[in-house]
Amino acid sequence: MFQSALDDAQAAIGRFLEGELSRFGTDRVAEGMRYAVAGGKRLRGFLVLETARLYGVDQAQALFAAGAVECLHAYSLVHDDLPCMDDDDIRRGHPTVHVKWDEATAVLVGDALQTFAFELLTNPGVGDAGQRIALVASLAKAAGAEGMVLGQAQDIAAETAETPLTLDQITGLQANKTGALLTWPAEAGAILGGADPTPLRRYAQAIGLAFQIADDILDIEGDAATAGKRLHKDAEAGKATFVSLLGLDGAKAKARGLVAEAEAALEPFGAEAGNLKALARYIIARDK
Repeated sequence: MFQSALDDAQAAIGRFLEGELSRFGTDRVAEGMRYAVAGGKRLRGFLVLETARLYGVDQAQALFAAGAVECLHAYSLVHDDLPCMDDDDIRRGHPTVHVKWDEATAVLVGDALQTFAFELLTNPGVGDAGQRIALVASLAKAAGAEGMVLGQAQDIAAETAETPLTLDQITGLQANKTGALLTWPAEAGAILGGADPTPLRRYAQAIGLAFQIADDILDIEGDAATAGKRLHKDAEAGKATFVSLLGLDGAKAKARGLVAEAEAALEPFGAEAGNLKALARYIIARDK
């Protein structure tokens, strides 16, 4: 059931973004935008659709928020891959945007995807004015200097720090860099449904940290061809990770504990949250 739901969501989000981006023509920025959002796991968009479904929100309405967070996530990847950041040449099994075109195009593609994400959230199809404002404001906070951008800055600073980060410091860094953009989609579903996002926030914070631990494990145990990106970067750079601090078995145990926390947060929703519970388990079992 979970896999079919994820497949359906990936297809629906892909169709939605293809339709919305089709009006931008065929210049290299427009082509780069479509290239950057193609493929991927769509876990953030899936989170929006599934949490919105808990509150009876129609998928057609929720797709605007799902598409927005996928565009925001794609922008972050395009910029993270740049030589001045993580300097990666492969993403999702294909050349990164700056490799396929050039660095200036990659910067502009990322900029365009970021602003387009907020444009999507202002569409009247999203909901009433209050819901649209709440979604725009919360995504801006999650993605900006108190969220994802802060986490990236912390990660860059850690590369030149005299001493490796502690476990608490890494946890805080990753809550910003990775967790913030996994927490927002869950909250978005509640906002669309006019409900308190607190239970879903606890769930999303747990899976956000579990996601990063799984990434650290993949960096050690994964296959680059399957993952679609370069691996072993952190070890080569000597960066502190959950694996380096907890050990491989300890990191896996921590991830399992977080999945249990996530599942417990969903108890008020009963069987309707089955796909979200399965998502938490999928996050630490994935191979890419």
